[in-house]
Amino acid sequence: MRRGSWKIRIFIGLAIVAFAFIKRCSSKEENPYTGRVQTINMSAEQEIAIGLQSTPEIAQQYGGLYPDEKLQSYVDQVGNKLVQNSIARETPYQYDFHLLADDQTINAFALPGGPVFITYALFKQLNEAQLAGVLGHEIGHVIGRHSAERIAESEHWQLLATGASVGADAGNLIGGIGQNILLKNGRGDELESDDLGVLLMLNSGYQPEEMIRVMEILKQAAGPNRVPEFQSSHPDPENRIEKIQESIEKYRNQ
Repeated sequence: MRRGSWKIRIFIGLAIVAFAFIKRCSSKEENPYTGRVQTINMSAEQEIAIGLQSTPEIAQQYGGLYPDEKLQSYVDQVGNKLVQNSIARETPYQYDFHLLADDQTINAFALPGGPVFITYALFKQLNEAQLAGVLGHEIGHVIGRHSAERIAESEHWQLLATGASVGADAGNLIGGIGQNILLKNGRGDELESDDLGVLLMLNSGYQPEEMIRVMEILKQAAGPNRVPEFQSSHPDPENRIEKIQESIEKYRNQ
């Protein structure tokens, strides 16, 4: 009886693993704006819905919107300039730019489908071109569908871990491998967004070298005790500067 039960567990585990791979292969598609093949299991409309639904809660976590309509309009103006002069205009996403009230946390991020946020703590350190660099980078995350890709990849590794756990008690090992791969892919997302940010800046008339200054600001903000790159979802600012310089040369020579 025990032996038969063991065989059934192996069979079920293998079936789950096979299903995970079949589902992943059927979810592959090429991003028309980056040319990269990604694992995506949601539509652009679903991404937009997630972003719209999450925006109020996310804003509240950072103290709401900064209470100055002129500065909000300024952020909108720079963000919309980047969209209207780039491939972002061709995408189905609903770009919307938000200046958050938090004056302590240096941060900027994008939600699926188009909402882009920057904290006042970071905003107040930037000139217009540097702000364009930050917003361009975040628009790059939306164009690259990075959130949707991470969601699909996470579901894949969770399913694999479940199959391995049922079949051979190896779920923790598979889950750990998946987390490491997602961490590595997350760094790739940042570099791809930097690259797209450089392109958006050039298309909109901004000097992309200002993005290098943004990296220096982020490095200073992190201080000497910043997390080593191999433990962080973001590449080290020094490595990002090198890649940004390569992107500047690439697009200027096209």
